[in-house]
Amino acid sequence: MQNVEEAIRERAYQLWLADGCQDGNQMAHWLEAQRELLASSLEQFGDVTATKARKSKKASAKRAKAA
Repeated sequence: MQNVEEAIRERAYQLWLADGCQDGNQMAHWLEAQRELLASSLEQFGDVTATKARKSKKASAKRAKAA
């Protein structure tokens, strides 16, 4: 897996290209890339956490029925 800084750099470059390769917006592109990467990571974390919570709830329900 690539490191975080490299992923941000690559996304910032893509944003720069999409913006017409104009100079002077490096910080804006970098910050947007960071925001996107963080948002994506949080969504993935939320999906994993929600899945674990559902599994735990189902397991608790099965134990309660068995008791």
